[in-house]
Amino acid sequence: MTISTRTIGTGSTALTVSALGLGCMGMSDFYGTRSEEGTADEQESIATIRAALDLGVTFLDTADMYGPHTNERLVGRAIAGRRDEVVLATKFGIVRDPDNPSARGINGRPEYVHQAVDGSLKRLGVDHIDLYYQHRVDPSVPIEETVGAMAELVHAGKVRFLGLSEAGPDTIRRAHAVHPLTAVETEYSLWTRDVEAEVLPTLRELGIGLVPYSPLGRGFLTGTITTTDLLDESDFRRVNPRFVGEALDANRAIVEKITALAGTKHVTPAQLALAWVLAQGADIVPIPGTRRVARVQENAAATEVALTDDELATLSGLEAAVGDRYADMSTVNR
Repeated sequence: MTISTRTIGTGSTALTVSALGLGCMGMSDFYGTRSEEGTADEQESIATIRAALDLGVTFLDTADMYGPHTNERLVGRAIAGRRDEVVLATKFGIVRDPDNPSARGINGRPEYVHQAVDGSLKRLGVDHIDLYYQHRVDPSVPIEETVGAMAELVHAGKVRFLGLSEAGPDTIRRAHAVHPLTAVETEYSLWTRDVEAEVLPTLRELGIGLVPYSPLGRGFLTGTITTTDLLDESDFRRVNPRFVGEALDANRAIVEKITALAGTKHVTPAQLALAWVLAQGADIVPIPGTRRVARVQENAAATEVALTDDELATLSGLEAAVGDRYADMSTVNR
């Protein structure tokens, strides 16, 4: 299998990436694992990243807050000796205390931007980052100041291209006026489509790519999660509004329809859900996460799934997911 490529951004800020990326967050945090160096979990995650590279899935996404810090170190170990094959994206701005990871804040101050990138470079074991995102917009710091500091990183050669995560249209415009953005990362899938109203049109007007995280609805759209009882006690999905109570029942009905259509096409529900995201435009590059080699292989095959107009219409016409996508501060400044 040969994974095709796509281009996000335009002109001097255009970046060519694999049509499908790999989100690495779940290898270290939030889904019931905190892999330590040398453990079986960590070795499996490293094998998954390397299998992705072998398949041509070379767009890797991490962040300094995953772990915190441990995910960048894991990714760094996985790509050692293969840096030239990788388009490496990481993020700063959500601050967590390693001794109390549940406590978090947002920091977009210029001095922190410089401090954060140096930490990420060291943990990743690289001399530059291909795509550097502000993970969440800091409402206490003008976006112009934060992006101005990020632009200094480009001029210093520490970063090649810039992006924002979970930013609204006005913030995107203001940031782009300071230094052209290559991508905006935000949640987008068959059950999270609010970006279609304002964010995606803004990105296309400005020539900025969209990088959807959780394109499989945190695993729910794979059809493998019917209850949270089997999830690890520390898995945050146990308290996610879409995974509990009546919302869970309603959302299962959505997945049943996806599963039925997938069966008629002889593909998996995950492949069908990813194919739908990929079909929304060549400027969209989803980054499904997994820590399993078999799942990387399954997801990569989605790039070869062609959807008819009727199939696209059926999928696009599915009812909206029930429940908020987050119960925390993650939609600040959207």
